[in-house]
Amino acid sequence: MPVSDSPGARAGIVVTGTEVLTGRVSDRNGPWLADRLRELGVQLAFTTIVGDRARDMHEALSFMAGHELDLVITSGGLGPTADDLTAEVVGGFQERDMVLDPAVEERIAEILRPLAKRFPHVDMEAVRAGNRKQATVPQGATVLDPVGTAPGLVVPPPVGRGRPTIVVLPGPPRELQPMWRTAVASQAMKAALTGARRVEQRMLRLFGIPESEIAETLRVSEREGVELDRLEITTCLKRGEVEVVSVFDPADEGVYVQFEDVVARRHPDTLFSNDGTTVDVQVAALLRGGAPGGAQTVATAESCTGGMLAARLTELPGSSDYFRGAIVAYDNQVKVGVAGVDRALIEAHGAVSAEVARALAKEACERLGSDLGIGVTGIAGPGGGTAEKPVGLVWLSVARASRHGLGGGEQLTRKVELPGGRADVRDRATTVAMHLLRRVLKGEAARGG
Repeated sequence: MPVSDSPGARAGIVVTGTEVLTGRVSDRNGPWLADRLRELGVQLAFTTIVGDRARDMHEALSFMAGHELDLVITSGGLGPTADDLTAEVVGGFQERDMVLDPAVEERIAEILRPLAKRFPHVDMEAVRAGNRKQATVPQGATVLDPVGTAPGLVVPPPVGRGRPTIVVLPGPPRELQPMWRTAVASQAMKAALTGARRVEQRMLRLFGIPESEIAETLRVSEREGVELDRLEITTCLKRGEVEVVSVFDPADEGVYVQFEDVVARRHPDTLFSNDGTTVDVQVAALLRGGAPGGAQTVATAESCTGGMLAARLTELPGSSDYFRGAIVAYDNQVKVGVAGVDRALIEAHGAVSAEVARALAKEACERLGSDLGIGVTGIAGPGGGTAEKPVGLVWLSVARASRHGLGGGEQLTRKVELPGGRADVRDRATTVAMHLLRRVLKGEAARGG
């Protein structure tokens, strides 16, 4: 039986906050909670985002309850201000009176006491009023100790209505994530999830392939007798890569292995990860010593990406082991005067060219003392493009320092024309650069998208 059709606990997520609804703040909690539910064997049915309006929150909860979900998780709306309405709305929805919990009030007061010392002119009476608001909780709810100042809640349904149990969590991820562990351990939440069962999730990552090719691979799998209806398979194009995620019952492990085998046979040059690891993680491991030749260092000289590749290479902890530095050579004068590109190359070929990308990569090695250098130059748009050099054209090059014993002085240079707006071109260019670097580190020739 496919995962989607099998019995088990089902949940919904209600993200609250007008700032999230309008896009001023990106929702980080919904995707994180979705992963945690999957780990518990709970099927996520719906995620919705609502503003800070009691009516909209109530309607979202009614919708979830109408679909007979076992669990609803809310995030946000637990602060001390008037627009923080979640606890009160959830209490009303679950038909529970709101009561002041003195122990919670004192716990929050403890957290706030240092505030009076740091800010002696703060109106502490107003702070205490907010404190009392946050300590007013639905009667019969399990209170989750605050990580910031807002306590969380596990609110059971009223007598006579079997579901859903509602878990109320704060909005800031740094508060929500540790509080989630406390919620999962609570008896109230365990009781709501008696139907949960374990499922498996696997991810394949491919680079240099259109999403339509995966659709054909699915058809080939079916023709070869793979029971794809036993798997939930979703594909997603993200940062220029294709992610193929499969969710399945552990009993269907064999079916998944058959599917993965078809993908590997059809796409040997573009499948770069069969365990979900990102190219960033793989590059970091190779630079730390997993590549032929042992540990190596890298530096960048970037034009159109404006340092974004350097930021990506340093995003993982411990990147100081292998990242030397970056030159952001946006202006041609900086390309010449700081990055060391020969002015004659720019005059003869233009700043966006194979020759300049090679020079940037080579000079990154030499000037920053790294084993490897990456040069990036392109036209991110929206203006600046021509018929010969359109918006989205990017040249990238990876060079080994001439002093390096393993293929010293070699370079791998590539031209791509990337779709999308300015942000898309810049971001995807860093993905292409990471894959070129990975292939150089692994001793492979450039290939694919």
